[in-house]
Amino acid sequence: MTWDFVVILIFLAIAVPLLGRHRVRQLLRMPQTTGRQRLRLYFSTIFGQWALAGIIAWRCNSHQVSMASLGVEISRPVLTALTSVALSGLLLTNQVFSIREIVKQPDPMGNRMPFLAMRIFPQNRGEQAAFVAVVATVSVCEEVIYRGFVQWAFQRASSGLVLAGVASSAIFFGAAHLYQGRKGMAVTGIMGFIFSAIRAWTKSLLPCVTAHFITDLSVGLLLPARLRSLGNSSSRDALAP
Repeated sequence: MTWDFVVILIFLAIAVPLLGRHRVRQLLRMPQTTGRQRLRLYFSTIFGQWALAGIIAWRCNSHQVSMASLGVEISRPVLTALTSVALSGLLLTNQVFSIREIVKQPDPMGNRMPFLAMRIFPQNRGEQAAFVAVVATVSVCEEVIYRGFVQWAFQRASSGLVLAGVASSAIFFGAAHLYQGRKGMAVTGIMGFIFSAIRAWTKSLLPCVTAHFITDLSVGLLLPARLRSLGNSSSRDALAP
């Protein structure tokens, strides 16, 4: 493995998780965030993700790594399309069910995810438009980075062993979500393993990109709305005679 690929992998394994955790800890210390702070977070995320994906694409191109090797192709269109629809539908259903379970809790804001959601997820239509751009960026860039580059790099380093690429990609992806805590890392790592296996099976990133987009967009738009609705209902109950 070349030195530049090693440097990128070290950065992904150490710097990305620590920087993400540091940024989220700063947000959690705030009693609340403003629209300007959320938009600044969105635009910095978009810039950072595309910059990292661009560097990876640049170095891969320099070493003549084909786009097909990174999963940026559709060699099995029917299988890829059916898998994209099935995976996206399954994850959307799971997200809707999970959100319902969260808001049913006696104190949903005592949970880390809702607490964080009200600080980073959009609160109005203008922020929602920017958030869609963030989700689109993250869906494409993270899949290229983890299911594309990382998976290819470890599979190649292990002489073509598919499981090595799938497992390494899942571990790196889970570590990148260190800010979600141990449980969040574990759940994300499992999802990463499933995504990596699908990428290996279909030879394409498209099912993962599509499902990633649907999953993040649904929780980002639905969870804050449900939490605000829950808060409004509680306020009305408290004012009722």
